[in-house]
Amino acid sequence: MALYEHVFLARQDVSAQQVDALVEQYKGVIEANGGKVGRVENWGLKSLTYRIKKNRKAHYALMDIDAPAAAVQEMERQMRINEDVLRYMTIAVEAHEEGPSAMMQKRDRDDRPRRDGDDRGPRRDFGDRGPRRDFGDRPPRGDRPPREDRA
Repeated sequence: MALYEHVFLARQDVSAQQVDALVEQYKGVIEANGGKVGRVENWGLKSLTYRIKKNRKAHYALMDIDAPAAAVQEMERQMRINEDVLRYMTIAVEAHEEGPSAMMQKRDRDDRPRRDGDDRGPRRDFGDRGPRRDFGDRPPRGDRPPREDRA
């Protein structure tokens, strides 16, 4: 049997319990056709880069599958019929990853760059006037009249 990673996106207006029910439904399809499902991860409700069928968000779910190709094809056929599934993608892999996927791993707070500017050097205080502009040796523009609010 071949190894697959399968990700699908469910509509934003379905509940998390309905997403879990979809996962169980497709898990049953795989097992009925002689395969087995390993790790299942629910990545939650995430924003989409672009709208898909008028949805701006979607529930993401990942399944690690060890099944024959016919089982995966039957699962994908049923996903095409289901209106709650917006998109799906199945990828054949050499081996399943151990532990949580990259989406589930939390980055350590110490690994992130600091936001207070310590890694960029000290901040300069320009007061109310803002940073000074240096135009070098460029002469002032004489091709337009002065603005009336500066007079």
